[in-house]
Amino acid sequence: MTTATARPARTIELGEGLSITVDEQGDGTAGTAVLLLHGGAGPRSMAGLAGALSEHARVLTPTHPGFDGRPRPEWCDSVADLAVAYLDLLDALDLTGVMVVGSSIGGWIAAEMALRDTRGRIGCLTLLNAVGIRVGRADEILDTRGVAPAELSKLSFANAAFRPDFASFSDEQRAGMAANQQALAMYAGPAWSHDPKLRRRLRRVTVPVLVVWGEQDGVAPLEYGRAYADSFPQGHFVPVAEAGHFPHIEQPGRTLGAIGDFVDTVVRPSLA
Repeated sequence: MTTATARPARTIELGEGLSITVDEQGDGTAGTAVLLLHGGAGPRSMAGLAGALSEHARVLTPTHPGFDGRPRPEWCDSVADLAVAYLDLLDALDLTGVMVVGSSIGGWIAAEMALRDTRGRIGCLTLLNAVGIRVGRADEILDTRGVAPAELSKLSFANAAFRPDFASFSDEQRAGMAANQQALAMYAGPAWSHDPKLRRRLRRVTVPVLVVWGEQDGVAPLEYGRAYADSFPQGHFVPVAEAGHFPHIEQPGRTLGAIGDFVDTVVRPSLA
């Protein structure tokens, strides 16, 4: 085990007015790099996972343009745009064999990245209660735009102890949360958090994929997660009990254990 190190956040210019701010932790010599892609809850929702993974690898946690006050050029307004942007980021950093870990809409971005990875930058994916595909009904993913924050919190977290106390938020925090939700709605698109055609394309993803799913998710149900994993040629599914939409927050030990087993039994043997 290595000693985790943190570096000051840096902003990387990718051209055409787009820049990505990245927090970086860990030692790149310890193993492959990990790219963590947050969902609508913002980059803070990945902080604990980033810290734990940084003991074993170099961990990059970017903030999506438009979130947490980060600038966003007008043309960057879809998950596909973000997928290409993050592949450009891996190009700029000259990283290969990267594990891309995506939570919620971050998992959708990760899947789209794998479909577009023509330079072998990605080694594997880990999707945490990801959205992005359509399995059955168009409304199988909860449309959070009309849900009050407190109700959404109940649907997202199985354990009440993890639910934010919105009554204690400052005006600044409320404004920031509202801005993040506006950015989420833009990226989620008119079909809301999925591309009806994405699922059939996932058969072209050749890297191993781990799908970890909080069993008590009120945003995207358990069977949706199973179908997501089954959509990949090398998909692996691990349900996590006593967790909702954020298994890496409510059950970090079980989530990290699933990732570790995936790396040891699937990813590393495939590279041998």
